[in-house]
Amino acid sequence: MGGGIVIDAKEYLVKTSKELDGPIRRYIMDEEPANLIEAARQYPYAGGKRMRPAMALAAAGAVGGDVSKAMPLAVAIEYIHNFTLIHDDFMDGDEKRRGMPTIHVAYDVPTAILAGDALFAKAFQIIADLDVPDRSMREILRYVTQAVWDLARGQEMDVNNERRIVSEEEYIETIRLKTSVLFAAAAAGGALAGGADDGTVRAIHEYAMALGLGFQIFDDYLGVAGDPSKTGKSVGNDIRKGKCTAMVTHAVRSIADPAVLEEFKAILGDPGATEEQVARARSIMEDAGSIAYGRRLAQEKVDEALSKLDVLAPSEHKDFMVALARYSIDRES
Repeated sequence: MGGGIVIDAKEYLVKTSKELDGPIRRYIMDEEPANLIEAARQYPYAGGKRMRPAMALAAAGAVGGDVSKAMPLAVAIEYIHNFTLIHDDFMDGDEKRRGMPTIHVAYDVPTAILAGDALFAKAFQIIADLDVPDRSMREILRYVTQAVWDLARGQEMDVNNERRIVSEEEYIETIRLKTSVLFAAAAAGGALAGGADDGTVRAIHEYAMALGLGFQIFDDYLGVAGDPSKTGKSVGNDIRKGKCTAMVTHAVRSIADPAVLEEFKAILGDPGATEEQVARARSIMEDAGSIAYGRRLAQEKVDEALSKLDVLAPSEHKDFMVALARYSIDRES
């Protein structure tokens, strides 16, 4: 199959997520203490888009490899992603995820921290199951461990950036570290598991890095311009939190009237901002062309991602990678 097939990325992700269910449940045995095992299982077993593991599998297939050989890596990547979610939820004070109480709420903070740590350790135990040449194993480990290191850096940068205006370059670097690196490690690792040469692995890594940027920029766009009934979060959340996005940095450098700029800055990061104030901040961003700019910047990153796939021969897996890039900026949640 392949070469111009129209693939619905959302349907493909649903199918792949179901295929991942069995492998994801296979690695966490029934052990004591039972509450820690239950806590570690909650997020991985809950489903979700599972974009990162799907990307690992697709990359393996797109380079002509055996997709099943990348399955342990796909599971490991999903465990690592969920390890970060457990810790993020605690740091952000979130009480719900996927309609369920977050781990630190459902259990307690020590159990949540340990559940995240346990998933992190299990991920590398699973990577050891990969049936790949030694050199490929070392390269996969380099990509994955670098990604986890960068994730920690990106998360801290994100915390440090709250309630202050950073440059667009700082914002891009933060989301590259916080979001893109795990997408990219999954894609590069999948390509390595599929037997790709170094040049192809680099191109696929660059594809996923750019896709991750587009995905996050668009996510921030939805936080301001999306339909709350579909995104699941209030339009005011990011404004009240003072989240510095590409749209905010654009607004700050584009608002010509000093009084309007001061008004905007006063609302941004005010947890007690009224609905009227939030609507005013959004209107200021709209008038400055900042919301449209965010949408446009996300598109540019996805176009960059798609250009990297020219190294791949036509296949269903490549078609999915193309569809996934487009889906990342053509979704409602």
